[in-house]
Amino acid sequence: MLRQRFIMDTTGLTDIQARQSLGQDTICAGMKDILDLIADARLHLQISCYVPFPSVYNELQEFTNNNNCDPEVVAKIDTWLVKKTPDRYEVQIPSRIFHEYVSYMRERINKGMNVAEEAIREASRECLIQNSQAETKHMVEKDIDREVVGPVVGKFRNKYRSALRYGILDSAPDIDVLLLAKELDAAVVAKDYGIQKWAEQLGVRFVPAETFPRMLQEYLRHTSR
Repeated sequence: MLRQRFIMDTTGLTDIQARQSLGQDTICAGMKDILDLIADARLHLQISCYVPFPSVYNELQEFTNNNNCDPEVVAKIDTWLVKKTPDRYEVQIPSRIFHEYVSYMRERINKGMNVAEEAIREASRECLIQNSQAETKHMVEKDIDREVVGPVVGKFRNKYRSALRYGILDSAPDIDVLLLAKELDAAVVAKDYGIQKWAEQLGVRFVPAETFPRMLQEYLRHTSR
């Protein structure tokens, strides 16, 4: 078998379907099982799995901290994932400009969402004041945020992100994954549709996160034979 390389997006280790396929219900347990498969694949098949550093690596660290994962999971990330910073200047696409553009787009999208959220809150306050006994906005602000505005803003965020962020690259880690895959002639492991879409444009092999564990299991099963 030709030696293979894979570039791990954060979703490659945290995808719900991937961990369910391994019989796990929590992010930490799912990450541990996937990392164990990566370890076996590296030792027995010389398959290397990379993580862009520091962008995606830092995201994984945040996931483990926020979910109170065991230190063993962090140790497995440091041991079995090869940390590498993509070469944003030498890869044969305008990578530096592309990288800055993606960061700029993410910032502008979030600014637009914040402006719209504030407009929703302001309109809600005005309506409630007109239909309540409160004399000032401050008197009803907490109740509005808790009972009325919060759920509406939550729905708005989901629809806003779906409309503007689905299918585009909107974070620096996303572009780092693609740049490193292009640099190393490696496959990308991710759940993100934006990454998948641009992997196709760049001629980079894409492996859905939910199928990656089963792929490694299949490789290892035939090797053991």
